[in-house]
Amino acid sequence: MVEITLVRHGQANAGAADETGYDRLSDLGRQQALWLGEHLRDTGQRFDHLICGTLNRQRDTATAIAGCLGSEFHQDARLNELDYYGLATSLRDSHAVPMPLNRDDFLHHMPQLMTAWEAGRLHSDLESFAAFEGRVRAIIAHAEKLGGRVMLVTSGGLIGMAMRVLLRLEVASYANILLQINNTSVHRYVKGGNSLLLDTFNALPHLERADRAFARTHI
Repeated sequence: MVEITLVRHGQANAGAADETGYDRLSDLGRQQALWLGEHLRDTGQRFDHLICGTLNRQRDTATAIAGCLGSEFHQDARLNELDYYGLATSLRDSHAVPMPLNRDDFLHHMPQLMTAWEAGRLHSDLESFAAFEGRVRAIIAHAEKLGGRVMLVTSGGLIGMAMRVLLRLEVASYANILLQINNTSVHRYVKGGNSLLLDTFNALPHLERADRAFARTHI
């Protein structure tokens, strides 16, 4: 049996202007992660392997979940997020596309960014689209080889790329997916024959209560 569950980290510092400033959970982000861990514990869900990226927001989210489940976790840099700030800065400097200031801006910005990145029209010192896709394929293959129930605590860009890879999506569809991935959302694939089949997308079972509706965040 193979079941791979991807979880996005809790809300980070959305007001940041660079990756370093962004890479810490907000108070709400910590609460989201704790609520998810408690939900998994209370519904009897267990994982044979729990792996997170090496970014602070990913590690701190995994720490909260693992603490509730009484389990250990390991870190793997292949789960780290794409360099959004570097890519967006390059798009601004090279193609005069301004940085987004709100969600409406993101709706127009993300497709432009992903299209330019995939076409190789951004700074050459940044991780290429192909390289990012390659490491996402590699971590999925690693999780599949581990077998059993595997949780990967990561970021929205990687979760979207995993969907692109496994469902063979075009870049435009990938960009649209990125705009919808919630903080601490759950995405699950199960092995069927020789394929990993999408079972759950963007689930928020720990935030379905009316008094937690405020905690459903994208950024």
